[in-house]
Order: sequence, then C-alpha cells, then structure tokens
Amino acid sequence: MNVTIETSWREQLKQEFSEDYFQNLTQFVKNEYRSHTCFPPGKLIFSAFNYTPFDKVKVVIIGQDPYHGMGQANGLCFSVNNGISHPPSLKNIFKEIETDLLIRYPTNGNLQRWATQGVLLLNTILTVRSREAGSHQNKGWEKFTDAVISNLSAKNENLVFLLWGGYAKKKGIKIDTKKHLVLKSGHPSPLSANRGYWFGNKCFSKTNSYLKKVGKQEISW
Repeated sequence: MNVTIETSWREQLKQEFSEDYFQNLTQFVKNEYRSHTCFPPGKLIFSAFNYTPFDKVKVVIIGQDPYHGMGQANGLCFSVNNGISHPPSLKNIFKEIETDLLIRYPTNGNLQRWATQGVLLLNTILTVRSREAGSHQNKGWEKFTDAVISNLSAKNENLVFLLWGGYAKKKGIKIDTKKHLVLKSGHPSPLSANRGYWFGNKCFSKTNSYLKKVGKQEISW
C-alpha cells in the first residue's frame, strides 16, 4: 500500500508510518486488494486526510468502516460517490440537517463539500472487503486512527468532535474535553434513529454555534 497522504498529515503521523504494526497493516492491505475486491479504491484510502489538511480541521466526524457495496465508498465516512443512491444512514443525516437547519435535502451524497470546509470525515477502519462489513477490523487501522484523534486533540484547540453511536463514543476517550466540544448522539442508522436516538439531536446547528463562538467560519452543511 502506497501511503500517498497530504503533507501536513504525513508530518503529524510519520511516527505511525514507521511502526511495526503499520508495516504489517500495509502488507495485509496489499494482499487483500491483490486477492479480493476491496473498497475504497486504493488511491482513495486516505481521501479524508487529503481533502482536509491537519491545520484546517474544524470538525471531526467519526465513522466505522467504509461502505462495502460496489461504487459507494470514496474514502470519506458516510459519503458516497456522485450518482450513487444514498445509504440509510446518510439519508438520516440529511433528514436531520433538513429539520435542524431548514436546508433542503440534497441530491448529491458526496460529502467532499464538507471535507474541503474543514470537516474530517474519518472512518476508524479505512478499508473493507466487498460485501463483508467489518472484514478489516483488528488489523491495525484502529491503532492508526487512535493516533489521528490523539494528535488532533493534543495539538489543536476548539475542535468539534461528533460521536454518533457506541463505536464512535469509545473512540472519544482520546479527546481532551476541556479543549474541544464533544457532541454525542445515537447513530444515524435506522436501527438507532427509529428508536429516537438520532433525530432531533441538532448536532449541526450546535456545531456551527460553537464555531461562531470561537471565531471560526461555520460549516455550510
């Protein structure tokens, strides 16, 4: 696996790239992509970092692993490629934005437009086999993305971390809540949303209110 990653992130994570676990992860991912259909395409594995440089991050959304259907994953959590129908979780994200901010439901599910504004769309596992959710768990990605979150927390101030669901909340242990705003809610998946744990959390308006308060540009969701 060629680690083609934006310069500021390469500097922040250079220690991780030299660790044994990352070398083992690299070999695992190479073998998987060679012998199976995996997502996202290799050149998009680090898209979240390439669209949102370290010093431009304002908001962090933490997902789990990429979509595993053909043509869906583009390296940004919850995002799908242009022209792809919206998965259920993404639909519920857009519905919450619609009611929270009175923004019309979008036709395009590609969240690059958020990433370029400073929203790091971070899956904690960056690769997956086709049609096998969770297939690249416990291979090293979790340790790598823990380092990402730790670096962001330690070296920045006044970030917003959006932790949706139990898995993301567990990753929140790496965040200094005295320096950053952490907003927690249920996951936008139908299972959680339909039980009342997602809709009405108003995390998008709360995020913008906080960014405005600390003198940062709000996100155009």
